[in-house]
Amino acid sequence: MVNKDQVKGVANQAKGAVKEAAGKVTGNKKTEAEGKTEKLAGKVQKGYGDAKEKVKKAL
Repeated sequence: MVNKDQVKGVANQAKGAVKEAAGKVTGNKKTEAEGKTEKLAGKVQKGYGDAKEKVKKAL
């Protein structure tokens, strides 16, 4: 089973990776940093979703 937090987390990771790469290519440090932040936020959100699934399965 996959929940919405897992899906949104993966989507945010992908969006962040694209933004980070765009920042690197253009030399825009702000965009690169924003991309890294979005990627990290996506990882956290996916981890939260994973934890919710483990709790569901345990119950």
